[in-house]
This record gives sequence, structure tokens and C-alpha cells, in this order.
Amino acid sequence: MALWRGAKSRDKQKLEGVVRFFRLAILFCAALSALPAGASAQEIRISHQWREGIDGRDRAARVFVQEVEARAAGLTFRIYPNSSLKIKPTDLLAALQSNTLEMAVYPLVYNIDRVPEFSLAGLPGLVPDLNAAHVLKGSEIHATLQSLAEANGIHIVTWWWAPGGLFSKSGPITNPASVQGLKMRGADPLFEFMLKEAGASVSSMPSTDVYAAMQSGQLDAIGTTYEAFISLRLAEQARFATVGTSLFMGFCPLVVSLRTWNKLTPEQKAAIEQAATIADTYFETVERDLEDRVATALQKAGVTTARMSAEDYFTWLALAQRTAWHKYTDINPRAQELLFATVRIFLGQFGEGGRQADRILGDDPEH
Repeated sequence: MALWRGAKSRDKQKLEGVVRFFRLAILFCAALSALPAGASAQEIRISHQWREGIDGRDRAARVFVQEVEARAAGLTFRIYPNSSLKIKPTDLLAALQSNTLEMAVYPLVYNIDRVPEFSLAGLPGLVPDLNAAHVLKGSEIHATLQSLAEANGIHIVTWWWAPGGLFSKSGPITNPASVQGLKMRGADPLFEFMLKEAGASVSSMPSTDVYAAMQSGQLDAIGTTYEAFISLRLAEQARFATVGTSLFMGFCPLVVSLRTWNKLTPEQKAAIEQAATIADTYFETVERDLEDRVATALQKAGVTTARMSAEDYFTWLALAQRTAWHKYTDINPRAQELLFATVRIFLGQFGEGGRQADRILGDDPEH
């Protein structure tokens, strides 16, 4: 009898254990069902190469994360600055395409060997200032770049353009003749093609490698964003700055792997787009403030700073159109139309309008 009661007690304990298991399983399923369809508990990682809390791109990414997490259930993010995921900047596209990385702040010109049309974002003098960059947002150019991005496995989330200048160790850069014999880096191969035509020798590398290259003598001068110059402490190497050139503008959007994007619900995508709009406004404000105070900041850092004259600027722009712009139109018909359409948009907004673009670019049958 005692054995029977013991067995019965053990059976009761087993039954209670089974009931407890199923209760926990039901609670777990209920928690999952509270998430929108398609939501994932996986953390979305954002990688970039710049200094935490210093570079405006890092700070704008944090604004984005704060805003999207407040709007979208089931989405969590973690930012990895300073390439702390050990993914080289030039390897980000491959990581995003394979979905081994979910998001990145990614300069489109880093992989133009795969997507040559992305060189539009690095053409010298094409996007002259933040007003022009703002006009392109939501335009046919934006739509075409988005289409190209998605055809190559990524989706452009934000519209972050960062103005920049020309920086040198040995002397100020004024007109094209002033770079003759210098060893330079310009970020985009077509920008560097223009520099070569002006008599410089060029080396291609991500901005994170520039400090060591200038320190070792591999580089004498660079074109880069003000953000990179300050956050990478390049004032310790370059002693001369030419600002206000309107020649160098970096496009560094926040992008997401298309595989990750396609798994999101419509509600999550809407939350991301709303957060991106807020982050875009924040970043543009930061860049306008930096543009206004960069000369003072550089002078305080001991960098001899000057603004490029109008005459020197137009000499550079003419060289850019003969070299980098012309070479870009040779990539393929889509690249040619992208460039022509960009110029038409700017002239329609700021200048004389459509036909003038054809005259500038030599496509007007009457001229």
C-alpha cells in the first residue's frame, strides 16, 4: 500500500511538472504573439568606422536608434563605432549583402568597383553644399540611388551628406597647380582621377587609414569631410586647410541589409522611416553648425586655414567637369542620365533650368 501511495505521489509530481511546463510554454507563445508578425528578438547591429560621441555620424545614429526604438515593438539596436565589429570599412557592403551585418553607416563610394554609379556621390563639385544635398532628398536621384542600392543588397535609410575640404602637410591648396607632385587621397576614384590630372599622385584608402598614412609620409594631402578631419585627429598631421571649397562632399547614409529590411513588418518600416526623418534633420543641423565653425575650430587646433577664392574654385570645377564628370558619363547610360538629371535639378532649383544642363555637359544639339 505504501508503495502504491509513493508511486501515486510521484505520478502526481510528474503531472504537476508537465502542467507547469505547458503553462510556461503558453506564456512564452503569448509573449511572442504580442510582437508584430515578422518581428525578431535578434539585435540589429549598426557598424561604422568613426569615433563614438565625437563624429556627427555616430551621434546621428544614436538619435535614429532612440527614435525607432520608441516607435517599433520588437526592434532593438546596438551601435558598434570605431569598426569594433572588426569589419573593415571596405568590407561593409559584402557583410550587408550576406546579412552577416544588419546595418551600417556606409560611404557609398567605398565599393564603386561593384556599383560604379555610386561615384555620383563623390564627384568633385557636383553637390556644392548642404542646400543642394537637401534638394536631392526625395528626388528622382534619390529614387534611382535607392533602386541601385536595392539591386545590390542594401536599402538606404538616411540621407546624410557631410561637407569637407582639402588638407595638406606642406602648404595651402589653392588652384589645381598647387597639388602638383603631392601624394594625395580623395576617397572616390573619380575625385582622385581629377587630382592625377592636376599632377598629384594618389593612394586609395578608407579615412580611418589616413592618419597613419600622413604620419608615415605615404600621403601629403587629402580631401575629406570636416567630421573625419576632426574625429580622426588629423590636425596632428595636416597643418594647412582649405575650407569652403564646395569641391568635397561625402555621402554617408545609414543603410540596412535588404534581407533584414524585407523581414520587417510595414509598421516597423514606417517607424524606421519616421526615425530616419528625425535623424536627417538632426544631422543636417549638426553639419551646418560644423560648417559655420570649422575655420575657428581648425585655427584653434593650430591648422593654418584659408577659404578658396572664387577664381580658384571655378578653375577646379572646370577641371572636374573635363575629367571626373566626363569619365563618369562613360560608365554606362544610366550613370550619364544620373549626372545630367542631378545638374538639371540643381539648375531648376537654383539656376536657369533644364536646357542649361545640356549646355554645361555638352549634350545640347544646338551647341
